[in-house]
Amino acid sequence: MAKEVQIYTKTGDDGTTGLIGGTRVKKYDIRLEAYGTVDELNSHVGLVLSATNDQNVREVLTNVQSKLFVIGAHLAMDDNAGALKAQLPCTEKDIELLEQEMDQMFEILPKLNHFILPTGCQAAAFAHVARTVCRRAERRIVELADQVDLDQNLVKYINRLSDYLFVLSRKLNFDQKVTETPWISDKS
Repeated sequence: MAKEVQIYTKTGDDGTTGLIGGTRVKKYDIRLEAYGTVDELNSHVGLVLSATNDQNVREVLTNVQSKLFVIGAHLAMDDNAGALKAQLPCTEKDIELLEQEMDQMFEILPKLNHFILPTGCQAAAFAHVARTVCRRAERRIVELADQVDLDQNLVKYINRLSDYLFVLSRKLNFDQKVTETPWISDKS
């Protein structure tokens, strides 16, 4: 029988946390900001998932959530955990899946000729929030990549995911027959 994970360890009471590999860093370290934002993103993806019954979207978002765990693990690893990184890949195939899904949605969505406000049905609104958190995660990961060697597929995947979430928000509104709200410039 597997040992149950202990939730509290008290090792972080001094303001530090342990990375996978053993290094301890301050809780405000950019690495923690990066994987903490990915964790936050994963929770927002869960909100989108909870608000749709579209089976294909549910499968893709479940795949996304699993991949976000992989990305979070990569970001939480220090240099001592190199062998483990190879066991948790983020590949071009993962990126291509998001691109293929967007291409399929583009086939049915009306052309976008204007900026739209991040609103609509609840699932679409959740997707917009997830998109903005995804963009923040991307900024944190890029900042971390300036300091440590990171697999560039992590950055590509997060970048493509934010695009996917935008297109998904449009499709969710389209499926619910909710009209997109165009942004209208205040010309005063």
